[in-house]
Amino acid sequence: MSDFSVHPLVLIGVGSSFAFSSLFYHLYQEKKKELIKLKEIPVFKPDQHLVRVLKSSPHKRLQYVAVEGLVQAHGEPLASQFVPRCFGVVQKIAVEERWKYWNSLSRTWNSRTTNRKETNNSVPFSLVSPGDYITDLYVKVQNPLEASGSYLERVYYKVRHVEESLSNLVLQGISGESPVAMEESEELLRVGSTLTGFGEVVLEGGKVMRMQAPQNGRKYILVATDHRSFMDSHERSASMWKTLTAATGITGASLLAATIYGLVGKRDDKSKSA
Repeated sequence: MSDFSVHPLVLIGVGSSFAFSSLFYHLYQEKKKELIKLKEIPVFKPDQHLVRVLKSSPHKRLQYVAVEGLVQAHGEPLASQFVPRCFGVVQKIAVEERWKYWNSLSRTWNSRTTNRKETNNSVPFSLVSPGDYITDLYVKVQNPLEASGSYLERVYYKVRHVEESLSNLVLQGISGESPVAMEESEELLRVGSTLTGFGEVVLEGGKVMRMQAPQNGRKYILVATDHRSFMDSHERSASMWKTLTAATGITGASLLAATIYGLVGKRDDKSKSA
């Protein structure tokens, strides 16, 4: 029987290929379901068509839609603290320290992050249709800090390294740790950028449209791109999982076929020589 044994690495390769193929297929199916749900969401721009649809809807409310437009501040926008002539409507500034400390078990210096401070600011803003900066048709975006999604652009990042000094050397000798650097970053949702929001839209007073967190439990999402690009990114993700499923499945099947072919060939050779 030892003549027909299979090398353990071959078995591991076959098993791993099929296991990864199964995992990637599951992720592909999940992404496919997500895509189907996303394609069912109506897409609007802040225009008269959206107003007419809201007026004809029950309670002048659309429970879950996508609205694509350009970011326009109501009043004075937020000025970047680090970049001149850079303005936004949502701002996040983060400052954190990096320290090194002595690990007596491994006898090495390790790093850790501490004293992280984050400041979030926002001003009222709306979405308007491209080319309509002066218009009375817009969709007010409520409570953007409560929304999920990647809608902030990093406009500033800097690492300030701490210079070695006598006080730091004394601190390092006493406590076994000392500061290494300070990181500063700033993210903005910039005025004039394209934004797509997913949420509930209501009509107030005949013309004032407002987007807010849905009451039906679905996610309130803001993404810093147009709707077509957002969908394309999900399509690419689904295609990637599909390709990986096929590649790992074919690899596993090829290894298995080669192994079986080798075992059958050995058995035939042994039969002929018997």
